[in-house]
Amino acid sequence: MIKVKVLTEAGYEQALYGMALSHSLEVGPELTERKVKRAAKLAHMQGGHNKFLESVYVWLEVTAPRYWWQQADTYRVSTKQSESTMHTLRKSGVRADMFVVGPPKELLDILNLCLAGGHLDAAKALLPEGFLQKRVWCLSYKTLQNMYYQRRKHRLQEWPDFLEQTLAQLEHPELVREV
Repeated sequence: MIKVKVLTEAGYEQALYGMALSHSLEVGPELTERKVKRAAKLAHMQGGHNKFLESVYVWLEVTAPRYWWQQADTYRVSTKQSESTMHTLRKSGVRADMFVVGPPKELLDILNLCLAGGHLDAAKALLPEGFLQKRVWCLSYKTLQNMYYQRRKHRLQEWPDFLEQTLAQLEHPELVREV
């Protein structure tokens, strides 16, 4: 289970302005049809042709299991801020709905006993990988494009789900995946 919400995007017009400088297009910050068409053409060309995508940023709120975040951390992102596992566990204890698949009741009882006894370190050490964690993630369209081409057919279903949810909310998904 994964949930993605696009919080905001920035830099599209500025990125196209910078791209236009290299391609002798109309100079100036205003968007023109020629800039938009050139961006669409260059977006899927590697070797530095699509470097303008590094200037378009998106902020995402992503709730995903710890096992997914381990893979996601391989991508370079500008910033990431996560909810504190420590504060989350201390605030409400551990419940089955905090996991992709609810762990056995016996494990929930053990985790909650650890927390009640002040053994946060033990509770964190025993926490299953299916524990859901929310992060705010700031990344570029270029990073998203890398994820798309590398993970769109991944056997871990959270990757195709992440990409589908993200692309459905982007202002310019055509720059991330070819249409």
